[in-house]
Amino acid sequence: EVPHHLVDFADPRQPFSAAMYRQLALAAIRDIHGRGKAVIVSGGTGLYINSLLFDMDFSAPEGDEDYRTQLLLNADGDAQRLHDRLKALDPAAAEEIHPNNVKRVLRAIERLEKGEPKLGRFAAVQTPSKELLPVLIGLTRDRTELYDRIDRRVDKLFEMGLAEELQRLMAMGLTSADISMKGIGYKEIIDAVSQGLPAEAAKDTIKLNTRHYAKRQLTWLRRYDRMKWFTLQGDGFQQPIFEEMLTYGRQESDHS
Repeated sequence: EVPHHLVDFADPRQPFSAAMYRQLALAAIRDIHGRGKAVIVSGGTGLYINSLLFDMDFSAPEGDEDYRTQLLLNADGDAQRLHDRLKALDPAAAEEIHPNNVKRVLRAIERLEKGEPKLGRFAAVQTPSKELLPVLIGLTRDRTELYDRIDRRVDKLFEMGLAEELQRLMAMGLTSADISMKGIGYKEIIDAVSQGLPAEAAKDTIKLNTRHYAKRQLTWLRRYDRMKWFTLQGDGFQQPIFEEMLTYGRQESDHS
């Protein structure tokens, strides 16, 4: 019922970054706003949210690709081993960067091992964007219920053809080395199939990793001082909470 933007538009064979997202997202926001419509940015990937909320410098050089390739080879392509290496160099940076974000992990290790200063903490880089005046709304629910919903979501993804989708992507030439294949769901199935197991064998691992990711998302989002939290229950639409959100959003917009 509501048009969505920046969904199913990127070529998984091509690199994609927070800088590219910011450019495309701002263009979509300007277009929607220009038509007199409300703009809702929905998601939970911390760096991408930050790219809109704060002025971030994406002009840094790409760095030494050979150096990063060697780092990846030395770790046998193991994302967790790379993240452990980053943690030894800068625990604060390791806390900010998810292990699955191999590109950022490699970039951080390279900078640190070449003598650059440690990365700034979350609060230290928050220079609010001058273009947007956002109202921040966070959704949470009982953890047991959240985990049950995650489990059901993973089951539904398999019913809708997650394994078949991965087969099509690999037929396009994509492998576990591609950044787009390191997302939760893809990488676990690749690991299972490489061990001669059916794709379904990865289901429990996907559920576990999704739970961990949800926990990290909540930890990240709770750092936003201006975030207003609403607690959801059950699967149905909750009109009272929706009305509370609308009231809060209008009040905050008027204050802005």
